[in-house]
Amino acid sequence: MAKIALGTSREATKPDCIQALIVEFIVTFLYVFAGVGSTMAAHKLSGDALVTLSFVAVAHALLVVVMISAGHISGGHLNPSVTLGLLVGGHITIVLHLILDRSINSIFNSLLSSSLSH
Repeated sequence: MAKIALGTSREATKPDCIQALIVEFIVTFLYVFAGVGSTMAAHKLSGDALVTLSFVAVAHALLVVVMISAGHISGGHLNPSVTLGLLVGGHITIVLHLILDRSINSIFNSLLSSSLSH
């Protein structure tokens, strides 16, 4: 049986938690933004599917290196499915990763990508 840890409001105010949230937010934001941005830029520059795919792959590869180097601060949750697995296993809390970080990050990425695509 899964043991999902809900977390407390005190947990979200601890300095380690705040630092992890900030680093996780920045790195995930850059990862998604670089993927979307490199796709839009490559498509506008060349229109060739192979070139677009290469740009997106290089952008993601470079940001994975950045994410790994920042992993010691935030826990290095590169993949949301890893985060979900840790949540179900009771190793992280909902407050820490899923609600705060992923939701706010997706809103900022959507707004920025939408504004840059017009």
